[in-house]
Amino acid sequence: MTVPSKSRLTQPLVRHNGAHRVASWDEALERVTQAFQKSIARRDPRDFGMFSCSKTTNELNYTAQKFVRTVMGTNNIDSCNRT
Repeated sequence: MTVPSKSRLTQPLVRHNGAHRVASWDEALERVTQAFQKSIARRDPRDFGMFSCSKTTNELNYTAQKFVRTVMGTNNIDSCNRT
């Protein structure tokens, strides 16, 4: 059950001139796409990292590590599986 909260985000926010402003989903996803493309173009394995969670499925963890290694070009993925 989700508990309603006035502080919960219900729409994407983007940083603009040092502050956050409401954005459309299309704009927010375009910014994410551009940031991923810039990271890939830099070809620096230190540029990107991802955390995954042991409470999700093995398939989702596999997909996350495959994405990080093959698309983003880095081995920087970690999870709480060790705890």
